[in-house]
Amino acid sequence: MMTKYINNKICLVNLVILFSLFFLSHGRQNLEFRLIAVNLGGWLVTEGSITPSLFDGIPNKKFLDGTAIQLKSVTTGKYLSAESRGGGETVLVANRSNASNWETFRLWRLNDNTFRLRVYNKQFVGLDGINVVAVSNISTHSETFHFVKESDNSSRIRIKTSNGYFLQTKTKEVVTADISEVNGWRDDDPTIFVLNITSTLQGEFQVTNGYGPKKAPLVMKKHWSTFIVEEDFKFISSNGLNAVRIPVGWWIASDLTPPLPYVSGSLKALDNAFLWAKKYNLRIILDLHAGPGSQNGYDSSSTRDGFQEWGKTDKNIQQTVHVIEFLIARYANISSLYAIGLLNEPRAPGVTLETLKKYYDAAYKVVRKHSSTVYVMFTNRLETPNPRELLPIANGLSRCVIDVHYYNLFESIFENITSVKQNIDYIRINRDSQLNSITTSNGPLTFVGESSNVHHPLVLPLNCLCPFVYIHIHESS
Repeated sequence: MMTKYINNKICLVNLVILFSLFFLSHGRQNLEFRLIAVNLGGWLVTEGSITPSLFDGIPNKKFLDGTAIQLKSVTTGKYLSAESRGGGETVLVANRSNASNWETFRLWRLNDNTFRLRVYNKQFVGLDGINVVAVSNISTHSETFHFVKESDNSSRIRIKTSNGYFLQTKTKEVVTADISEVNGWRDDDPTIFVLNITSTLQGEFQVTNGYGPKKAPLVMKKHWSTFIVEEDFKFISSNGLNAVRIPVGWWIASDLTPPLPYVSGSLKALDNAFLWAKKYNLRIILDLHAGPGSQNGYDSSSTRDGFQEWGKTDKNIQQTVHVIEFLIARYANISSLYAIGLLNEPRAPGVTLETLKKYYDAAYKVVRKHSSTVYVMFTNRLETPNPRELLPIANGLSRCVIDVHYYNLFESIFENITSVKQNIDYIRINRDSQLNSITTSNGPLTFVGESSNVHHPLVLPLNCLCPFVYIHIHESS
């Protein structure tokens, strides 16, 4: 239950009021657009940074989907690498002294100890006779691998194929799967590799696929019914806030029979949120946080392995438009629905501006088919050099909003800032300038959809650093 973090929430309510004084003074005030909201992150779209304990019960939880691993042969002392030989042929070798992208393999988890391996060019590892290669872009055409660990405390493993043979490095230039009998864990054994985990993912895909189809429904339904409850909406309303931003995933549009590994139940939780919002006079901002295929490669968008697959085809874009239509058709006539965010944090250059324009245009029309009053939010691309790039797309559209996210947390300038005053001064001066650059007199409104105004843990007491609450201000130009 969110209210158990009472000290965090009181602290952050005060922060919302403090920072709203700045944001609401930006541009020409219009109280119709004075929206102060809390982000209900980690509820209907899992983020491990917000709810790490949700992953505690997963068997072999170090090896979830998207875990990036590097493998060093104990006999050659070199890293396994996917090496392109031309003509679309990629083979595995063991000749690299240093490990980077081509020496990194991403896991697709099939069960506790069986995986597919995906390499940097998105191909899957398989077998060509006894040779280990990576030539297929289709996961089901690839090989499955079983990890055999020396012990729970050791980083040394063997990798067994589905036909019972182990991978081995007889030489630096070839990796084969042609030995079925192994003994011991000697340093001269070519079937032994030292495994290093370089990164992990903890999103909705990882938690549901990690628990599996039998246990995941139980875990997720308990989470949805306890992490955010009616008392939280009462608390939010009674502390001067007037809205909540609720991230949702694309699978909610198929909630009765969601595609694996997702499970049913998040739609019921969202329906409850609308009932509670009406009861406590709160507005709701729905935000499509996870598009099919992942629009940014982050666990917050439910990527399976860190690759961006969203928007690569018209079919994928249309699928996303269908999700928006499902949401707006279901909630358009409920007065609590105030705005809908079409896609959270699409990342450049994986998502092109042309693709995003095509999607925003289609999704906007779908919203307007069902409602003329709900605000429609276009989120800026991450890592774009031009924060104004959406203005030509949004100009002239009715009740359209540009959603920007400001994270002091990730900006190096804050490494030397150690006081609250310095943080506030930066927001008042620098963020004001940034907002001015995207706010025009006759253009779309501006919404600070996510904001972290703290970088260094010394700036505020630790019990004030609550990762699942952000500050949101919706204002006019």
